[in-house]
Amino acid sequence: MDTQNVEKVDSKTIRTWKHHLQEEIDANFLYSQFAQLEPDPERQDILLELAEVENRHIGRWEEILDNYNVKQQKKRPTLKARFWSWYARKINRSLALSRMLNEEASEVKDYLILHRNSTLADAKETALDLARESALHTENLKELTGTSDEPWHKTESGGTLGNIVYGFNDGLTANFGLLAGVIGATDAASDVSTIVVMGIVGTVADSLSMGASGYLAAKSEQEVYEHEIEVEKEEIRLMPDIEEDELALIYATRGLPKEHARLLAKEVMSDPERALEEKIQSELKIGESHTTPFKEGWITGLATAIGAFIPVAPFLVSSGFTAIWTSFSLAMLSHFGVGAARSLFTGRGLFRSGFDMFVVGLGVAAVGYIVGKLLENYLF
Repeated sequence: MDTQNVEKVDSKTIRTWKHHLQEEIDANFLYSQFAQLEPDPERQDILLELAEVENRHIGRWEEILDNYNVKQQKKRPTLKARFWSWYARKINRSLALSRMLNEEASEVKDYLILHRNSTLADAKETALDLARESALHTENLKELTGTSDEPWHKTESGGTLGNIVYGFNDGLTANFGLLAGVIGATDAASDVSTIVVMGIVGTVADSLSMGASGYLAAKSEQEVYEHEIEVEKEEIRLMPDIEEDELALIYATRGLPKEHARLLAKEVMSDPERALEEKIQSELKIGESHTTPFKEGWITGLATAIGAFIPVAPFLVSSGFTAIWTSFSLAMLSHFGVGAARSLFTGRGLFRSGFDMFVVGLGVAAVGYIVGKLLENYLF
């Protein structure tokens, strides 16, 4: 390797290569450790084979670093790898193995990105080879852990209805606590204007904050989807054989005979656009988008504003202790209602979820009131 090539490698690239080398060292160590703990001979052979492949990966990265005259010290497994080895021996081997599946999945994505961005032919080729082998590793690990999807794709979503419920809950709880604090710090029977002003300011501030958060969350989710689709497109282009196996497995899990599943997967993979569409729907679980970041933002903000306004409303039409107890009653009933609505997403019982939220609302009000009283006594 001549000096001209050496000059092309910047410090960031070298750190990336060394990072991948360390990951392969850790993986080799852990697969070897898992194999020693595995009582089933067939599963043990799979783990030993994985360890041997990781050993070859170590050699590939060491060769790359040597070719570019990068000095290397003898690498050892990290403390994190040693911890998971201990965890597998003493506590739970299955969990440690499942974690390795996630690690291999992360490597697939990282190597595909490295292949796409690298301008050095040998590093580019190494990244693609290792991405393919890491993808094959996930196939073996999925058999050992009972997983079917490609774990390097993360596309979970909460949904608009969930944003409405959680936005409403946030506004209600935060403003209820704020008003309780103001009531504790003022003469609530006569100083209604202060309570109303603080309540409305809190409503506006909280709704704007949650609306912005909803917008940014939806925008980030959209970017994640776009990135995952781009990664999937790269996989279909660079690893069509592995992607065909994935499709065949998906079709087989739907009840098709294995031979038919294989033929259908081969037919779909013959058209890259059709293959991408099929993988997006069946594997990434990304359907047609029915919302936008802007829509998510204003829906979340509006739900927050409605929730936040509930404890304020009684002070606009009445005053004194009548307004206070009306506000308290409406807020507590709303806490129970929003808790019951949350059970649709958490799977808990409707009454239990509602009661838990009722207690949370009561606790927030109590803390807010106590803080208000303390401020009144010690600061004013």
